[in-house]
Amino acid sequence: MTADKTIPEMSSYEEIADFWDTHSLADYWEQTEPTDFEIDSNARRRYLVALDPELLQQVRKLAHSRGLSTESLVNLLLEQRIHQLDSEAA
Repeated sequence: MTADKTIPEMSSYEEIADFWDTHSLADYWEQTEPTDFEIDSNARRRYLVALDPELLQQVRKLAHSRGLSTESLVNLLLEQRIHQLDSEAA
């Protein structure tokens, strides 16, 4: 390990995933330590939903331009739209 390779501070799961997608743990192994944690199996689930290919391409492009993952943008848009529909129904 070289001295210039340190694990940076990260504030989101997306940042963590992006970092480890492009870096090897072997280069940072000496900076790690054992830990215990539990994962809530209900915290996040994936569902398959069929999308029109052109719509998916638009969402991917928009997500990329905003520095978001496609999944994050879809969740954000759905949440906003549901909130809007709930407000209209009230």
